[in-house]
Amino acid sequence: MRTAIVLFNLGGPDRPEAIKPFRVNLFLDKAIIRAPWFIRVWLSRLIARSSSKAAYENYQLMGGKSPLLELTQAQASALEANLGPDYRCFIAMRYWHPFARETIRELKAWAPERVLLLPLYPQFSTTTTGSSLTNWREAVAEAGLTVQVTTLCCWFDDKAYVASIAALVREAIEDAMAQKKGLRLRVLFSAHGLPESIIKAGDPYQAQVEATSAAVMTLLANTGVEAQVCYQSRATPQKWLEPSTIEAIEQAGRDGVGVVVVPIAFVSDHIETLVELDIENRHLAEKAGVPVYIRSRAPNDDPDFIRALAGLVRRAKTPGLCRGGSPCGKHKDCPWEIRGAP
Repeated sequence: MRTAIVLFNLGGPDRPEAIKPFRVNLFLDKAIIRAPWFIRVWLSRLIARSSSKAAYENYQLMGGKSPLLELTQAQASALEANLGPDYRCFIAMRYWHPFARETIRELKAWAPERVLLLPLYPQFSTTTTGSSLTNWREAVAEAGLTVQVTTLCCWFDDKAYVASIAALVREAIEDAMAQKKGLRLRVLFSAHGLPESIIKAGDPYQAQVEATSAAVMTLLANTGVEAQVCYQSRATPQKWLEPSTIEAIEQAGRDGVGVVVVPIAFVSDHIETLVELDIENRHLAEKAGVPVYIRSRAPNDDPDFIRALAGLVRRAKTPGLCRGGSPCGKHKDCPWEIRGAP
């Protein structure tokens, strides 16, 4: 069956001039700033303006733009090669090009027999997968797209995905151990943070991040390392999930343990791995006296990770299903009602 796979991700500025509008789009999203429209407009512009200099400098460290689109294109190409000629991948970014409405025009021209929506967020959150799928539904309604649709809303506990992450973490652990024999080591599973209020409202993201991290550590039980979940990238004054990655690194320094930082909620490198973790937090670790600081590789187009995605796609056969084969809404932890929605 001729199948279009739509890969969703955050997006990122493709040139310095796009940094401000990208950030405005991000903070204008009602799933991110949960306030009336006129307040979101004011806040999005205020936040983008107040931190524009720092944002510009950080993107300059990556050549003036985000690498996320190119990395997602590489993932799409690798996934197509794994699945064969009956499948074609399309990319829809949430806050910068290609937007969903642009992707739908391209998808319609290819005329698929069915569409599989595959958010590149392993753990579901209303702020990521939920926002992308809502945006997609709105764009589909505008475009009048009518085609059989299957949605994978989360895959945080998929065995092949977990195994692919465990292999990357094991590689980083071995690197850290090689740098300093007999090192006491702590794995920090660093996920993008959220305000606590969003979790208290029923968002399953924190529970799914913790479940993924625990599943990875089960496969690494023979390494003898410690593990901790932490959260990065706080962006608003609200109380966010704790501990922060900064706090976890500082505590590691006080404890005299080396750290392996795992970007557990990210499947592609972008500003939060390449700048926040690799530069800012590395400097923090040195200042805090952390003996060894290693960041495990993001999946990107790692062959094991791509095979895991291909497995999810092959198992997602029925319209309206999520998590690769179980009816959406039937899981006790299923976070989002898909039935009847494109």
